[in-house]
Order: sequence, then C-alpha cells, then structure tokens
Amino acid sequence: MRVHLGSDHAGLDLKAHLVAALTDGGHEIVDHGPFVHDPLDDYPVFCLRAAEGVAAERAEGRDDVFGVVIGGSGNGEQMAANKVIGVRCALVWSEETAVLGREHNDANVVSVGGRLHSLEDMTRFVEVFLATPFSGDERHVRRIGQLSSYETTRELPPLPESALGHGS
Repeated sequence: MRVHLGSDHAGLDLKAHLVAALTDGGHEIVDHGPFVHDPLDDYPVFCLRAAEGVAAERAEGRDDVFGVVIGGSGNGEQMAANKVIGVRCALVWSEETAVLGREHNDANVVSVGGRLHSLEDMTRFVEVFLATPFSGDERHVRRIGQLSSYETTRELPPLPESALGHGS
C-alpha cells in the first residue's frame, strides 16, 4: 500500500513516527512535509499536496493508495484534503470512526489530531483505517455517488418523496 502523508507543525512528531511505523509495516510512504518544525507553517501547503497525490494516483486506477493528514485537531487538515476532487477525508478520533470512515464512506484519506490523543492511539487509528475495507453496500455506494456527482456537476441530488411534505 502507498500512503501519502502531510501535516503541520503540530503533527510533525506523529508524522515522523508514522513514517517509521508504516514503513516497518511494509507500506510505501510519500512524505509531503513539513520536514522541520516551524510554528508558523500553514497546513494547506502540505495537506493539499498529500491529498493531490492520493487523488492523482487513484485517478490512474490505483486503489491501494491512501493518505494521512495530521494537525493539532485534524479539523483544518481534513477541510484542506476534502477540497481536492476525488478525496474523501474522514476525521477520526477512535477506532470506531476509523472503521466507519472506510466501511461506510470509502474514505481514502484520514485526518487525526496530534494534540488530542496519545501517539499510540493515533497510530492505531491510522492502522485500523488502512486495514479496513470498504463494505461496498449499495446504500453506501449510492451516497458516495451522490457526493461525487455533486463534486463535479454542482447539482444537488433530488429530494426523496418523503422529504417533499406530501401527506403532512
């Protein structure tokens, strides 16, 4: 599996740890930085590059490519990654959210908050995320299709009959 990594200064230590742990686990790592601690760095610089790497390789047909973005809370990093067409980035804070991000949303990038959890917990969240397959359930495929369609067409999916207020 190939894993693109990006962070900000708050995620630098976890990123360094993940590079070693994931490499030891047999994964190929692409580190988009940062490479030095700079408390004034901007997370979009690194997280957008990691997400672009995932999107580009997946567009080439590689389904074994994922990304990890890391910050203080993971919120901004998730937002940055989700700006890239073709990326579905899940913010995870537990093993359960890591599993659901993959099983239900077919997320291809995971975001974690380096200031919110222990190094061991965050490493486990990422490992669980990478090991969990997408369920392929029809309802999840349908919902992801609606998001992908909106991402490219900017047309809202039609409202279901039940939401139109008939019979109220």
